[in-house]
Formats: sequence, structure tokens, C-alpha cells
Amino acid sequence: MSELLVDFITSLDGYASGEGWPGFWGLEGPEYLAWLGEQPEATHLMGANTYRLMSGFAAGQVPAGQDDFRPEEEASVDELTKASKVVFSSSLEDPLTWANSTLVRGDAVEAVRAMKSTGSGLLTTIGSLSLCRSLLRAGLVDRFRVVMFPVITGATGAERIYDGYPDVALEMIEHRTFDGRIQLVEYLPTVLEHPPLGTPA
Repeated sequence: MSELLVDFITSLDGYASGEGWPGFWGLEGPEYLAWLGEQPEATHLMGANTYRLMSGFAAGQVPAGQDDFRPEEEASVDELTKASKVVFSSSLEDPLTWANSTLVRGDAVEAVRAMKSTGSGLLTTIGSLSLCRSLLRAGLVDRFRVVMFPVITGATGAERIYDGYPDVALEMIEHRTFDGRIQLVEYLPTVLEHPPLGTPA
């Protein structure tokens, strides 16, 4: 059976990106980049918007406000290009142009449920906030990991991650600091029907 990891990088105030900021908010360091390089092989799940953005980067479209990719950004996109990817969309057309990408038109929740029950190895999300929210609501997420970068993007932040989420209890299973400034937290999530009664032990 496959395991599903929802994986986010965020600003401290919970934004997935910020207008005018480079990838990783320009704050990635050698420890963090080395850790990224050590991640196990996985199948990446995404929606149409994330696919359009990331496949554009892979085709050489530089993010707005930048003249060129930084080496760290280019390496990250190259690794994603090599990886297996599943894209959930009713608007995209086959064949997808980004290498190693498979288009799924059906219900994403049911498709991922089937992938988990019949597959093996790791499934992980990239971006795709509404997809992640749907998978979490459906109780399909095994691990929830957030890497927080030390910026507050109150004026320029885009894509607030947790808007529209259910209440979720999080049991921490890992935490780590990279380069003295980037904080990783990883949890086992439990979706709540209502706030817990009483005082936590």
C-alpha cells in the first residue's frame, strides 16, 4: 500500500509563494538543499495550475521578476522533470508535454484512494492547494509536512494555504532546523468533526 505525504513549503504566515520573490524566497541553504537531494523516490501528485506553472519552468519560462533561473531553482525543476508525475485535470489535454507526466481526468480523491490501495512506494503532493485540501478532507493523507521559511509576506504573499481547511489535529513525528533558519515540522494528521472536548493531556 502506498503512503501519501502532503508536502508544503511556506512563509511563516502560511503563504505558498510571494509576488516578486524568487524560489524558496531566496533563503535556501546548503543543509536544506542537501536534504532535498536525499529525499526518496516518489510519484508527485498535482493539479492543472501547478502543472502549467512547473512545466512552464521546465520548458524555460523564467518566473516573473527574474532574468534567469538560479542554479538551485534549475536543479529542483530538473529533478521534478525526471520524476513520475500524476496530474488531475479536466481542462488539460493528452498527451502532456512534460516528461513522465500522466493525466487523470476522473475524480482525484477516488483516483488517489485507488493508487494508495493498489500501489507501493511514496505518493507526494507538490503545490496544488485545492487537491491537498480535498485529499486531507477525505482522510487519505498519512503524513503532513511543512518547511517554513523565515519571512512574513503579508504585503506580497500569494496562495494562502490553510484557507478552507477543516479542523485538523496534528501529532508531531519530526522536526528539524536547516541552515540555522529554515524549520521543518512533520505530523500525523487527524481530521476533526468538531473541536476536541476537554483539555489535552
